[in-house]
Amino acid sequence: MRFRVVACLVALWPWATGASGENGQLFGESLRAAVSGKTVYLATPVGALPISYRPNGTMLGRSGRLAMYVGSESDYGTWWISRDRLCQRWDTWLEGKAYCYTMRRDGDVVHWSRNDGRTGTAMIAR
Repeated sequence: MRFRVVACLVALWPWATGASGENGQLFGESLRAAVSGKTVYLATPVGALPISYRPNGTMLGRSGRLAMYVGSESDYGTWWISRDRLCQRWDTWLEGKAYCYTMRRDGDVVHWSRNDGRTGTAMIAR
């Protein structure tokens, strides 16, 4: 019985501590696998902004309460991986400009840095 309890605690340890085993800089295929088919919740001062990264290279963002800041409640765009960075271009948000991001995973949190110097955090839904 004691062995089962210890085995369960060991198995659950990464979830309880927020550790994912995939910490560190995300590169190439590991970066693609981290976002493709998943929703990334970008942290903002007024709430999370969910961005769904589809496997076909398209993305959908829903701004919710951020609509007055970004100009619309939702937007579509494209994403791709280039030189170990996640690049994306929205149809209308961010004036339709392309930006590329480096991403570093730290447990359940992803720290991002955009090619213009802006930084922030996000969470990737499993």
